[in-house]
This record gives sequence, structure tokens and C-alpha cells, in this order.
Amino acid sequence: MVNPIFHQNELKKGLYLVPTPIGNLGDITIRAIEILKKSDFILCEDTRVSKKLLDKFEIKTTLISNHKFNETKNLTKVLNILKDDKLVSLISDAGTPGISDPGAVLINECVKQNINIIPLPGPSAVTTAVSASGFDEKYLFYGFFPEKEKMIIEELEKFSNLNFCIVFFISPKKINKIIPYLNTYFKDRKILICREISKYYEEYLRSDLGNLKLFKNEPKGELTIVVSEKQINKNTSQKISESDKNSIKIMLHKLSTKEITNIISQYSNVSKKEIYEYCVKLKNEK
Repeated sequence: MVNPIFHQNELKKGLYLVPTPIGNLGDITIRAIEILKKSDFILCEDTRVSKKLLDKFEIKTTLISNHKFNETKNLTKVLNILKDDKLVSLISDAGTPGISDPGAVLINECVKQNINIIPLPGPSAVTTAVSASGFDEKYLFYGFFPEKEKMIIEELEKFSNLNFCIVFFISPKKINKIIPYLNTYFKDRKILICREISKYYEEYLRSDLGNLKLFKNEPKGELTIVVSEKQINKNTSQKISESDKNSIKIMLHKLSTKEITNIISQYSNVSKKEIYEYCVKLKNEK
């Protein structure tokens, strides 16, 4: 089926969100190159970084610097360009724009003013890291850690109770500061530390969080870390808590036994078999 937005000689006008390689320049898509070539303007974080990519693929489109310090100042200018029926692409230095990178300010204003927003699929450190982790497919993406210690503790306390994989971005300068907190709040989980994804020196470090040591030397390149879901020992005999029993009684009116079992097992150390059998027992008592 032909995508109505993307014909060979006709492109819908508006703001295109174009992912760029997070390492290897070969990771860029054919469609991304085509869109960038046909754009009237390209918004980018650092013109020096973006120019290397554009020169590689012989893209001559005019660049406009658009980073976190000037994106609000640029807003009126860019909106006027878009309203003039121009095709504008938004890129970041690496990866998908708007994901822990500038872009949200402009995107939200385009939504308000009914300007077309066309996102392209492409490189992302988040999905790349999760795919390599081998952890559960359900994950939460957080981004960069807060600066203040109090906020780091508050956030990790919340996440420690969730039975999902969690993805964080972190600079190499801060990884040793964060490791002790990860040891404390996720000690029974596993971790994957991804460094220099898709670059020549890419590295994937795997460990149980309880055994994770500080780096002797500051690693090079931004890190993407994936913390696993809770490691539940199904051989350990656990009893269903009274609060879970009450929750199950309420859910029995609306959900199937299988659905209830899956929900309760997400945050409980009780085996699915025991939860299922308790649900069946309650149903039979009715």
C-alpha cells in the first residue's frame, strides 16, 4: 500500500521529525536522506555535527541552529516558515528528536496551530539497548537522572516498586555517582550498560546489580543503561497477602482468572500457580 504522505515527487508540507544515526552513519534510512534533501530547512542542535552527516550524503539544505538554549527564541521564526507552506525537518545530533533532545517546544506549538507533524522511524538508543538486554519486553524509559541527590533517591524509590525494565541515559562523568544508588534500590535485578552504541568501540556490559562495581576509569561516550524487571524466585514459597486477596476479590467481578493472575504476579513474589488457584477457589465458593 502506498503511503499517502510519501510519494516519489510529492511530499506533504509540515514538520518532519527525522532520526539520525546514533553512531554508524550507515544506520540512516533511505527515506530520512530523501526527506532531508527535499526539505526547505533543517533544524539541528549543532550545525558542525549535522554538517558532517549532511556532507556524507550530499545534502545541501540550509541549516538552522535549534538547541535547548534557543528553541523558544526560534519559535516564531520557525512557525512562520511552516505557515508559509515550507517543508522543515527537525533533527538532533544523534537519535530521534524530542527524546531527551530539543523538539518538544516546537512540536507542542505545531499541535496547537494544527501544523502537520510527520515522524519518521529510525535509530534510537532506547530500543537498541532494550533489544540487546534479553530482559522482559515491557519497559519504561526515564531519560537522564536528576541533578539533585534528593530527587535521584525519590525517583529510584518509586521505580524500585515497579516490575518493569527501566531505561536510563547517563553521562560517563556521573555513572560512578549513580551506581551505589542502583545497588541499593535494584540489588536483586540485572543491568546492561551500553556504551558507544553503533560506534567502533561499542561495548555491552552485563552484571547482577548487587555485584556491580564502580568504573576504575571514566568510560568514554554517553551510556544507556537497562535495569531488568524484578528477579522473582518462583521456587520460593510465598503466601498471597491480605491486600492482594482483597484486590483479587474486587477484580473477579470484571476480569478473567488469567488476567488477574498476570496483574498480581507483576508486583508480587507469589507464583502464578498459587494466584491462579486462589482465584479458582474464590470462583468455586460463589
